[in-house]
Amino acid sequence: MTSTTPSRGRRRAPTKMERAAGKAAALQKPRVILALLLLLGLTSVMLLDGYLRSEIGNDARVRDGAAYDQVPQKILDGGPLLTFTGGTAKTRSVPKKTIVLTFDDGPTPTWTPQILKVLDDNDIEATFFMVGSMVSRYPGVVKELVDQGNEVGIHTFTHVDLSYQGTGRLQRELKQTQLALAGAAGITTTLFRAPYSSEINAVDNYSWPVYKEIGNLGYTSVFVDTDSDDWKKPGVSKIVQWATPKDDKGAVVLMHDAGGDRSETVKALDTYIKKMKAKGYSFTTVSGAMAKLNGAPNGAGRTGATGSGQAVEAGVGQTGAGAGAGAGALGEQPGGAQSAPGSGSADSSSSNSSNKVDVEQSGQQKATGSTLYEGKALIYAVAVAEWVLPLLSWLLLVVGVSVMGRFGMMLILARRHYRQRNRKRGKGGKFSWGPTVTRPVTVIVPAYNEKECIANTLHSLARSTHPIEIIVVDDGSTDGTKEIAESLGLPNVRVIRQENAGKPAALNNGVRNASDDIVVMMDGDTVFEPDAVHQLVQPFADPGIGAVAGNAKVGNRNTVIGAWQHIEYVMGFNLDRRMYDLLRCMPTIPGAIGAFRRDAVLEVGGMSENTLAEDTDITIAMHRAGWRVVYQEHARAWTEAPSSLKQLWSQRYRWSYGTMQALWKHRKSLTDKGPSGRFGRIGMPLVVIFQIITPVLAPLIDVFTVYSMIFVDFWASLLAWLAVLVVQLVCVAYAFRLDREKYRYLAMLPLQQLAYRQMMYLVLIHSSVTALTGGRLRWQKLKRTGEVGTPAGVS
Repeated sequence: MTSTTPSRGRRRAPTKMERAAGKAAALQKPRVILALLLLLGLTSVMLLDGYLRSEIGNDARVRDGAAYDQVPQKILDGGPLLTFTGGTAKTRSVPKKTIVLTFDDGPTPTWTPQILKVLDDNDIEATFFMVGSMVSRYPGVVKELVDQGNEVGIHTFTHVDLSYQGTGRLQRELKQTQLALAGAAGITTTLFRAPYSSEINAVDNYSWPVYKEIGNLGYTSVFVDTDSDDWKKPGVSKIVQWATPKDDKGAVVLMHDAGGDRSETVKALDTYIKKMKAKGYSFTTVSGAMAKLNGAPNGAGRTGATGSGQAVEAGVGQTGAGAGAGAGALGEQPGGAQSAPGSGSADSSSSNSSNKVDVEQSGQQKATGSTLYEGKALIYAVAVAEWVLPLLSWLLLVVGVSVMGRFGMMLILARRHYRQRNRKRGKGGKFSWGPTVTRPVTVIVPAYNEKECIANTLHSLARSTHPIEIIVVDDGSTDGTKEIAESLGLPNVRVIRQENAGKPAALNNGVRNASDDIVVMMDGDTVFEPDAVHQLVQPFADPGIGAVAGNAKVGNRNTVIGAWQHIEYVMGFNLDRRMYDLLRCMPTIPGAIGAFRRDAVLEVGGMSENTLAEDTDITIAMHRAGWRVVYQEHARAWTEAPSSLKQLWSQRYRWSYGTMQALWKHRKSLTDKGPSGRFGRIGMPLVVIFQIITPVLAPLIDVFTVYSMIFVDFWASLLAWLAVLVVQLVCVAYAFRLDREKYRYLAMLPLQQLAYRQMMYLVLIHSSVTALTGGRLRWQKLKRTGEVGTPAGVS
């Protein structure tokens, strides 16, 4: 062969193959990025949902029984409304015969709307201290609540005891809840109630600094005068009794609209409201009570008597960086919104008469600017997570059932297959395909730049115990493969040279030039055992069999990557093939070792160039043409598996993408009748479920496992993962037993599950993205070393 040297000073124009490779490389990078973005999105959604459900960052510690000697006594003896104005702590009490109904821990889509209906029926408003994570999950409930005239306050984002948290966590809890309120109802608030808080006399040395910091940020902290203890579910009468203030005093009353079954709370609420109205009590919100204390004419709420109680104040001078940022001061407020007058401070009382905002909601401000848009983004993100996570959970169940079902089917059917094919006695006598096939066959060896392997391949064929003709189809090699094959001087070897056109074209060329009615196809890097061809062609004694799949073995298994692939070949390929053989829906004849009736190959149009998985394509075509395809476990060949992760990725990417192409090409078999329909309704669904859907979704198992180990229950998650690993180990060990393989490679299984399997997931996801975006690939050549030969001990 001669080559043309380009003229000096001129750059050689790229060949057609080089241009195609360049285009393919340019197309693959965005798809890899898209696949990685999908995984990143999945992880982000899970982390967000876990945070909302307090699985991430959860701190369940609750402080109890701490000292309070550092808390000013006037505060401990004061009222339930704590503000900081000009750095001075001040408490105020609710006016006489005035009730501020407050509900904690919501919202919920079950109980909050029922409580809202009771409030609306009785024409009163209440203040709801909401958990930010719940707000972001149920924004519609919050919107309805605010539109009805009720008031909202912050109850942190994750319902955590802030006395254990630092300043950063405290500010995040406040800001995230403000964003949730902004996104849900377009408002922010200056009202705050700490989780696990009760009466103000329970403030201790650990929580007092927290309240000071919150007050200096502009919030009013709201405590409790009367606790209904409805969370104990004591019955309607007890809830009403415990919620009733003594001696006609005004009170901030605590109930709950979340945290469990609140049916007793709903029933008790209507009774309680009617009872207290009958006693002359009025109902209002926290802001309504503050406005009433400040002398606002409508501060007493919409119903009941106008109380004449006086404000009970306790002032304690404070210093610090937050001085002057007290609740109710005009200007920038918590959440980044502009304050409305009458937000709950004595300093703003002069503005109440001209305030157009409902006094009973004056602790709220309209969210604007970035706060509003960030809040809406949070709500949208949570909505996606709330939709995606249940779907992923169902898909996880599907994957789990599919994986375990596949293991069960493989174990049962593989055992049956083995006992059937290796039967020596019993009903029906020794297994036989029929009369021994002894006639010559043609072995086709497609080769493209196989100088490292071609000699070993041809020498192994020369030792064949079956009469064969060997046709080497050199597919435009540039490394001297043709010359090496010719120089060996082996008998019955023909070398055919063609322009580079790809593996399918090379195989078709070999079939056209074959002298025999049976053709064996192999890869140029594969080494046959001496009796491999003889074993491979015996099933052709049955005239209904059109193709036979051999048993491909990994030759270079003494490396980590090689050992991983060895396990995969024995378990994932050969055990699968036993199952598919019994079900008569074998999807793939391996390119490394397979045999065909020449007429059957020509009948289905030869090896197709329309897909990258020409072996899968022709196998399905044979099924559809009515031929039976079987697996011959005793026909063994040794192939050189990819020795680097890059090569492995390239090979498996081509395989998985090609399989998708072949399934799509033969999709009409789903509605066909006869043999084609049998494969379409049995084989194709199994391949789609076990080789595409399950592997694509299988990362969910690992993602959920890692997530659970980190954020939920490490030991329970680890035990679950180990249980699945044990099931896989049993299957692999059984597969090794059937193939008489050495068990020492099983030690690599845990590492394979941690590393190799993840890579295969990414490959399949990459292939799926390529298929969905309409990409195309060419036949790819892997770098060979020629290290695989016939194993020692095989004669």
